[in-house]
Amino acid sequence: MNYEKTKVWGILLRLYHWSLVLSIIALVVTGFYINTPWTNTTLEGSVSFPMATMRYWHFLAGYLFTAAILIRIFLLFFGNRQERIWDFLPITSRNIKSLTTTLGYYSYISDEHDNRPGHNVLAGMSYLLTIVAAVFQLIAGFYLLFPEAATWQGVGNAIFGSQQEARFVHHLLMWYFILFGFVHVYIVIWNEMKSPEGLISSMINGLKFKS
Repeated sequence: MNYEKTKVWGILLRLYHWSLVLSIIALVVTGFYINTPWTNTTLEGSVSFPMATMRYWHFLAGYLFTAAILIRIFLLFFGNRQERIWDFLPITSRNIKSLTTTLGYYSYISDEHDNRPGHNVLAGMSYLLTIVAAVFQLIAGFYLLFPEAATWQGVGNAIFGSQQEARFVHHLLMWYFILFGFVHVYIVIWNEMKSPEGLISSMINGLKFKS
């Protein structure tokens, strides 16, 4: 069988992907520490400032997370064909067929695979849901970071109510990203073993293989 190399992902999307990966890992680690310091703060104010350091890295990772999401939102409307939202929304007969085909393929009901260059519709919709969750996550984060700022107070109060409620939502959404990460890695590896289209390497060189 012959395979044809196809340019799928631009440099901005690949930067978004790896920035999101790094920022989520950093945010989860530092977030767990901020919530439950495993040093029990015995070092705080004596020989070092672990809580202040963790908060600093958490905020830096939060800005990287925000930049990544803004890039992806931009690409949803101004990226190449595979990166735009219209390529995977289930609003055309082609995309609806892709959704049903992918569901059958992932559930072992069918061996038919939607070998399209970009995201299949199921993956695309899960990524879109993740972007929506990320927007709420970063709004909650900035509301907690800048409680004295009138803009963030207004937005935060309108969406979440009190800061404590925003903190609770922020914590819940963290678990969403943790679970999404595990499922995403599993499906990517599974798909790489089932379909030699270069899914993993495409996030490094932007190329996929189409039969």
